Amino acid sequence: MLRTHTCGELKKKDAGKVVQLTGWVSRLRDHGGVLFIDLRDRWGVTQLVVDNKEEIYAPASRVRPEYVIKVKGVVKERPEGLANPRIPTGEIEVTIEDLEVLSSSPLPPFEIEGNKETDESIRLRYRYLDLRRSKMQKNLILRHHVAQLIRRFLSEREFLEVETPFLTKSTPEGARDFLVPSRLNPGNFYALPQSPQLFKQILMISGFDRYFQIVRCFRDEDLRADRQPEFTQVDIEMSFIEPEDIIQLIEGMMGYVFKESLGVAIETPFPRLSYDEAMEKYGTDKPDLRIPWEIDDLTELLGREITSFSRGGNNFAVKGLFFPSGEEFSRKKLDVLSQKAKESSLSLSWVKGGSSTLSSPLRSKLSEESWQAIEEKYPFGENTLLLLAWGEKTDLVSFMGGLRFELGEEEIKNKKPFQFCWITDFPLVEWNEEEKRWDSVHHPFTSPKEEDLELLGSHPEKVKSKAYDLVLNGYEVGGGSIRIHRMDLQRRIFTLLNLKEEEIEQKFGFFVEALQYGCPPHGGIALGFDRLAMLMSGESSIREVIAFPKTQKGVCLLTGAPSPVEEKQLEILNISLRKSEK
Repeated sequence: MLRTHTCGELKKKDAGKVVQLTGWVSRLRDHGGVLFIDLRDRWGVTQLVVDNKEEIYAPASRVRPEYVIKVKGVVKERPEGLANPRIPTGEIEVTIEDLEVLSSSPLPPFEIEGNKETDESIRLRYRYLDLRRSKMQKNLILRHHVAQLIRRFLSEREFLEVETPFLTKSTPEGARDFLVPSRLNPGNFYALPQSPQLFKQILMISGFDRYFQIVRCFRDEDLRADRQPEFTQVDIEMSFIEPEDIIQLIEGMMGYVFKESLGVAIETPFPRLSYDEAMEKYGTDKPDLRIPWEIDDLTELLGREITSFSRGGNNFAVKGLFFPSGEEFSRKKLDVLSQKAKESSLSLSWVKGGSSTLSSPLRSKLSEESWQAIEEKYPFGENTLLLLAWGEKTDLVSFMGGLRFELGEEEIKNKKPFQFCWITDFPLVEWNEEEKRWDSVHHPFTSPKEEDLELLGSHPEKVKSKAYDLVLNGYEVGGGSIRIHRMDLQRRIFTLLNLKEEEIEQKFGFFVEALQYGCPPHGGIALGFDRLAMLMSGESSIREVIAFPKTQKGVCLLTGAPSPVEEKQLEILNISLRKSEK
């Protein structure tokens, strides 16, 4: 080895040792003829010292930031009062006796450890420099530890890690597939998996009983801060279970992972909300429960009067959001919120509490009975505020959910950092107005609740599924369900989704056939590993916990992918590109 120690391990007890260190020059300081060099590697920083009276001073003074060097020297305790308690090696320094430049570097396009903000496109273009930053290394090290802890937890519970194919068949799973042309089978394509859904179910049919995989998945969809075209999920499947088995397993795993990696105790059991309850109270199926406010339905209380001066319809609703402390709501801020509501074809007003009376633009528009009912419902006092919004219910619910989250960002800063919850009892299907057919809310293999089976033919919209989502701090970090294990029921669901027999055979023939051969009751969950790592790292974008991410346009700025290929490669694959009209 070129080194005897890393740059993060030397302590006061090592004083007097002759050591050899390697790493990157992080910073140089010349203090009156004494040169200080901060040497950095993955493990930390060690301060190197060389006096101008020494022969080594001249070559040492010529090194620059991001040079890779090897030094030999003696560990010494720092002079009294000069220790640096912020770093593990802060009590020592190494006096250099020999220095070798292993690799030089031009001036980097941005500071590696500076406080200056750097444009993300520059960081991604020079990702190899960005990944030298201590924050990025800390994030990826945490990601590694979390993966190892998950593997250990599941392996100790007799789960088997089984790899599934990347080159597979295109099946409808909610997003566009990435297609890979087959050279050996001209005109045919593989699809990169959106998830190993069918393979893990087939593993249950095969009798493996408990499976997991930390697996790469691919979806050709519009990107955002918590989405990438290629992502990692923790895939889990079990046989002979009910939803409670999965819920208890995941709660135990989250408690173990957070405790071992962050030293954070996670409270269990996690709160559980039905889908309908979450939408009514929080306006979203992924609520951040650290925000204390709930959305109230005031349609029965105020709907009739509000429709008298505001246009209403069959799906008209009134919603309220009460703030025990509304000091920060200036008139200007309330006007901005009102304008946001108008942009969503909704209306918004407010009621302010005072020392003796309520003030509101609606004061003259509502009856005294309504004002009395409002005062009885809410504990108005000085600086309290009630936001009222009304309009078409679906749009209103979405708007109020977004408003709650937006206004709650300040509120949650001092709250506990991690709040999990489960969302259960999802609808099995939703109506696709554009294509005039039913779509699966999760996927076509999700089992409906037994008590709702009789509604499949008459009222599919009322059928609830055995599905469950895991939510953390307002992000969906996991989703799963109990699967359909009987072929007759699976065919009923395919028929409900308007899949023709030839389409079923073409897309799912191999799976439908497998269901005939003794399929056990089974279910599972997939956890979004990137999102989980993002939240555990305190980041707001999954690009901060992925080594080589793509931009929001799906471009790798480091390599330039995607890029054109040679005509010869296309000919080998029997592919021709359509010429653009330009």
